[in-house]
Amino acid sequence: MRILGEKFRKNIIGDIFQCALATIAVFIVLLVFDVVTNAVIIAALGSSTFIAFTMPEAQVSKPRIMIGGYIVGIAVGCICHYLSLWPLMTWTSFIHESPHVVFGAMSVGLAIFVMVITGTAHPPAAGLALGLIVNEWSLLTIAVVFVGIISLSVIKFILKPVLKNLL
Repeated sequence: MRILGEKFRKNIIGDIFQCALATIAVFIVLLVFDVVTNAVIIAALGSSTFIAFTMPEAQVSKPRIMIGGYIVGIAVGCICHYLSLWPLMTWTSFIHESPHVVFGAMSVGLAIFVMVITGTAHPPAAGLALGLIVNEWSLLTIAVVFVGIISLSVIKFILKPVLKNLL
């Protein structure tokens, strides 16, 4: 049984270097922005960093997809969050007792749907939509996440000449 992947064994130094670049990129984003505002929501940026730095040539790591996906995730998450607070939405006891479950599921499904029809499918952004339902957040959180994904896209663009697909 092999533990190390075949691709990794062929380019160990290059792969370690690229993973170190991803670490530095996310370090810069986390250092510059106040991540304590909501660590669970900000964690979506970690998933996006993985995608951007292990699959830099993949469609899902293109700036339009990453940033567009986050715009959709934020919009859908905010809409579902505010719908869950609307008194008319608690007309059944299940929704009244479990709004996070109902609107959390709705936020993921709706985010996926909107991302698919707009061509901006970025999986961590669907997780962000869910995070906006199940966690407390503020406009500062939204700003940090949005500026964070833009910063990550810019860093990836700058490093593009040295990045290769690791998977």
